[in-house]
Amino acid sequence: MLYPSIDVLKERVDSKYSLVSLAAKRARQMQEVGNYKLEAYKSHKPVGKALEEVAAGVLMMEVQDDSAVYSDEL
Repeated sequence: MLYPSIDVLKERVDSKYSLVSLAAKRARQMQEVGNYKLEAYKSHKPVGKALEEVAAGVLMMEVQDDSAVYSDEL
């Protein structure tokens, strides 16, 4: 993958693992619902489109509240 570069993506997301998780969830959402956040994409595949959204700054990780108890922690 040449675009977007990993350096640009790592500026937006704290780790490669978080980036993979974010892109996979967004790609699945685009396949199921089809709501696109950018006018035009260079990539044809959903994961590439999700990474383009991260690079553009329209898709970001949500900061979790440390004091909250989430359903997957029960």
